[in-house]
Amino acid sequence: MLQGLSRSLIALCMFSPLALYAKEAPHLYTGTLGQTPIVVELDLNLPSEVLGRYFYEKYHTDLALSGVMKGKELTLKEGLDDSSGKVLPELHLRQTANAGLSGEWKTAKGKPLKVELTELQVPPPAATADAGWQAIYAQSPYDYLRLTQLPLQAGKTQSFMGHTLQWWTEPQSKISMFEVTDGYPDAERARINQLLRARLWNEVTSYHACLLQGSRFGGNFLQTVTPELLSPSIVSVSIFTSYDCGGAHPDFGDSPLNLDVTTGKPLLLEDILWVGEGKAFRYDEHETHNGQNPSDVTFDTFSDYRSKYFAPWLVSQLQTFHSDDMKKPAAEDEDSCDFSDPDIWNFPAWYLRPNGIYFGPSFARVMRSCESPDWSVVPYSAVKQHPGGVAVALPE
Repeated sequence: MLQGLSRSLIALCMFSPLALYAKEAPHLYTGTLGQTPIVVELDLNLPSEVLGRYFYEKYHTDLALSGVMKGKELTLKEGLDDSSGKVLPELHLRQTANAGLSGEWKTAKGKPLKVELTELQVPPPAATADAGWQAIYAQSPYDYLRLTQLPLQAGKTQSFMGHTLQWWTEPQSKISMFEVTDGYPDAERARINQLLRARLWNEVTSYHACLLQGSRFGGNFLQTVTPELLSPSIVSVSIFTSYDCGGAHPDFGDSPLNLDVTTGKPLLLEDILWVGEGKAFRYDEHETHNGQNPSDVTFDTFSDYRSKYFAPWLVSQLQTFHSDDMKKPAAEDEDSCDFSDPDIWNFPAWYLRPNGIYFGPSFARVMRSCESPDWSVVPYSAVKQHPGGVAVALPE
């Protein structure tokens, strides 16, 4: 499976949980539960159920909502059923004349609290706002509203490859990212930092989406960000996440960020390295999903290139430069990692290091401990023999 789709949580980063269901935009409300301000998102467009979520403005953590609407009467349960038999809190609401909702929240034993909600149209960010804010607003005004209420805390400063990095952390999620404070021309540095900050906010959105989906038994989302290369042409960052979002098993994976300093745009692997026939093409699953991919390259075409050309080439390079690590285990040795299998290299995580491009293989679950070897780097001397579609200067 394409690692960028299966493990990087891009779907969580970029889409509201309700986007999977709603044909029309969910309704957004603000108001109070008791005396406490809340923000509520509800999909009222489904044929047989109502789905939603809300957060207390003091805490910003999502609580799931699900229920039914009969006429103007809305009954919602708060939280996800964990099969323990515990009684979930309920909201009993009625649509008001001004498109709001009014009613009460109560538990089986608790005192009912009054709920008053007004439908809200969130103003879009200013035209001059960073592109990251524009994208988050376009995907989910609810998430946009939450993020604008979250301050960042300045952390440590770090020297890395001749640059000073200032780290920033969103305190609730503990998600961190750095910004570059020197070493690039102002315009380039501003573009780099905008993309780094946008990625931070997308990861915070992923954190909240993951905890919401995993709230039945307790979700978990831990992330480590590591700068790998800051060159005059490229910024490359490893973003490794361990998460449990309520699926059958916890999971982990690296979803690196590779940026072209000159243009301020993310780099795809085929922008840097192309080993196929003809001209290098681009396939970006995120652009394709959003209808922004200017090419007509399909995933089948992309997958065919990766399996027929790229993966065999990568295996041959790794066997050349890391022959001991790439030895095929004996047939009876079922517990050893077989790095010689091209299938595990079809869709690797990748980022740039000073000595070459690092590739991280993708194994089946039973062998996941084999992932993230430290040695799987192809030096630039080999990469430069197969330039990609973007004229970007690689390190010597």
